Amino acid sequence: MVLKGQFLERSTLIPVGREVMEGTAHRGEKKPPLLVIPPRPEEGGGMDHVIAAELVWAAATAGFPTLRFNHRGVGASQGSRGTGEALVEDAEAAMRVLLENAQSPSIAVVSLYGGAQVALALQARHLSIGGVCLVAPADVDLTALSRVDRSLLVVVGEEDRRLPRAALSAAVGEASRGELELVEDAGPTFNRNLPQVGKFVSGWLRRLSGE
Repeated sequence: MVLKGQFLERSTLIPVGREVMEGTAHRGEKKPPLLVIPPRPEEGGGMDHVIAAELVWAAATAGFPTLRFNHRGVGASQGSRGTGEALVEDAEAAMRVLLENAQSPSIAVVSLYGGAQVALALQARHLSIGGVCLVAPADVDLTALSRVDRSLLVVVGEEDRRLPRAALSAAVGEASRGELELVEDAGPTFNRNLPQVGKFVSGWLRRLSGE
């Protein structure tokens, strides 16, 4: 039973080749559904990361379906941990499941940390991705941001200096529909003001939906 103020996530199996990844999904009526790409395996991240949990909570309470997953070799997902192209293949498999489950022609994608590389590669290949959000991005070629041709939201902590702030702002500004949001008094882990990240992402989803 789901009580008022709670939201229910359901375990979801995501086939990728001969292996299966684990995921959790939340139903919703609004479009676009949201795919959450976790940190890369080498960053020690997975779908249960505290920021991922905050993002699905914010999206779900705003009425948007969500799917988060563990890359192969992480958590209960089968297979061996991969890098580069293997991570993009994982995300593509999750994207297909989300599109089918939500019965939607397009999705939005949000990534954490080095998952930004996966998100950018994914949106460059698939027109079904209507918007991409990078939360605390790491190891990103800033010129790739300037080439994003759809809605782009970048959320960083005010104290996060891993990417040069001026160059990051300029790259996001060059994108056709780029937005940069700073979370005050926060670093890359958002130990402070984490709910603000969810507010930025849920507001972005509402804009994508036309609200």
